[in-house]
Amino acid sequence: MRHQKRGRKLNRTMSHRKALMMNLSIALITHKQIKTTDAKAKELRGYVERLVTYAKKGGVHGFRLIQKKLPGKTGKIATNVLIHELAPAYKERSGGYTRIIKLNNRKNDNAPVSLIEFVDFQKVIPENVVEEPEVKE
Repeated sequence: MRHQKRGRKLNRTMSHRKALMMNLSIALITHKQIKTTDAKAKELRGYVERLVTYAKKGGVHGFRLIQKKLPGKTGKIATNVLIHELAPAYKERSGGYTRIIKLNNRKNDNAPVSLIEFVDFQKVIPENVVEEPEVKE
C-alpha cells in the first residue's frame, strides 16, 4: 500500500524525475505555457508554484532556493525571469499561480495531454512585429 507516499513516479528513476521537473519548469517559466501529459502537468504544478512563492519572498535566500531547484545557466535565466517578471505580477495572489487545461489525447499513443500556463499573465507581443492588413480583391 502507498499510504502517505506523495508524488508520481512517472515511470522514471529519481534522478530522471528531478531532471524532468527542472527542464519542464524552466520551459514553463520562459514560455509562460507548455503542452505536456496530464500526469506531468499535475506534478509540475506544485513544483513551479513553490518556486513562485520563493521568488515572491525575495532576497538572497529566495534566489538561492530557486537556484538549488533550477541549476545551470538556463536555470539562472529562468530565476531572473521568475524574480523580476512573475513575482511582481503575483504579489497580491496567495497561491494558484498556474492553470491546467485538458486537451485532446495525443494521436500516436493516445496519452491525455494538457496545457499548463500561468494564470493572469498577459503574453508580451513584440512591438516591432506588425500584422499585415488583409488584401481585398
